[in-house]
Amino acid sequence: MPHPEPLDLVVRGGTVINADWQGAADVLVGDGRVRALVEPGACPPDAIRRAGAAELDATGRLVLPGGVDPHCHVGFTSGEFTSLDDYHQATTAAVFGGTTTIVDFAIPRPGEHPADVVALQRAKAAEGLCDSALHACVVDWDDTVPEQLRAVVADGVVTVKMFTTYRGETMAEEKTILNVMTHLRDLGGMVVVHCEADHIITDVQERRASAGAIGAGHHATTRPELAETASVAEILAIAESVAAPVYFVHQSTPEAVDLVARARSRGVRAFTETVAHHLVLDDSAYAGPHPERFVCCPPLRSSTTVAGLRSRVFHGQVATIGSDHCCYDTAQKESARHDVRAMPNGLPGVETRMPVLFGELVVERGLPLGRFVAMTCANPARLNGLYPRKGVIAPGADADFALWDPAATHEVRATGLHMATDYTPYEGMRLTGRPRTVVVGGRVVVDEGRLTDPEPRGRHLASGPLGPALIC
Repeated sequence: MPHPEPLDLVVRGGTVINADWQGAADVLVGDGRVRALVEPGACPPDAIRRAGAAELDATGRLVLPGGVDPHCHVGFTSGEFTSLDDYHQATTAAVFGGTTTIVDFAIPRPGEHPADVVALQRAKAAEGLCDSALHACVVDWDDTVPEQLRAVVADGVVTVKMFTTYRGETMAEEKTILNVMTHLRDLGGMVVVHCEADHIITDVQERRASAGAIGAGHHATTRPELAETASVAEILAIAESVAAPVYFVHQSTPEAVDLVARARSRGVRAFTETVAHHLVLDDSAYAGPHPERFVCCPPLRSSTTVAGLRSRVFHGQVATIGSDHCCYDTAQKESARHDVRAMPNGLPGVETRMPVLFGELVVERGLPLGRFVAMTCANPARLNGLYPRKGVIAPGADADFALWDPAATHEVRATGLHMATDYTPYEGMRLTGRPRTVVVGGRVVVDEGRLTDPEPRGRHLASGPLGPALIC
């Protein structure tokens, strides 16, 4: 046995794919961590048996880092609706899709304090089948917020989300955003912003309602692209004025991505996240029989806009791709389909994010595997202070990875998924490539479509400071 440390698992015969390196290697695992990558065959089967380690044959498989989903809403309440999953359900779905770390949001309801909500959400991590981290959220600024920010950063939550829409619920005013940016900058953290200009959306929606065109089938016209780009420009100006980093969630238009790219060229630490459904679905879904199932914010865009957004992915302008997972079911969606202002916004996607992106971007359009891993694993870990513990297969990293069959074909069906809902927006999509075996902390939790280790061992991950040299 060429490695002196005790081993629990050896993955042999596969091709390891990291963001910056790929090649044939055997992966040695001990005590939940990657101990080493070695030449194929360096640990012969009889030596593995003598060491008492388990063995996974990854011949013909790609060994990818476990996905890091930077954008999940678990048990999320908005208005009168609450999404239907808990941490156990959401992380079960995640691991079946090759994701082994999720980043949830601790969003306060009116009257709640950000630090208190972080503490409540953090306690739920132990229900999970995989690890989780958190984004905090600030809605209103008062004299208590600076100390709350210090407290949440000390607790390992270094990213804070704010919204420029949903007035009266989660929307933060520009001065609040500037104050939070400034304080987080000095604490080694970063603001995460949902950008849609509320005044533009409100005006458009009032006019659409007067015309009788405010139902789910008209959703794409009620939140125009201009509202997103106008808000991104404003938030970039604030970030640049105080030299603070900023991360934009679910950017849905090429123009918004270009604004961020130009700011980066000026030295602003600005980062684009997009999400799977904005890259593979378009607004024709609102003309179908169930438009309410596709109501999300920002809405699905035109096929031309989707193509432009995909091109930015291929040109390296997108840092991360999340799911924006929000697990409502059809009944919840249908209950307010007549008025999108009252509907629950969001799509289920934590389980489908990586298979859909692999099939649609890697297999169908030739996205390099290293770039796929960068946007779904490594960069989300970096931008949430979790790298190199997560997002990479390397000595010292957590032994979270998935063995992918790059040639397996399958059809997406809600009945074959594990999310706490009765539908998927990708119903009927034919995909090539899927995870066959998923390892979390050195334990095989999924193998060939079966949950092999259902015991919850999830941990709340403390994120490290992001620092001035944050890049990806």
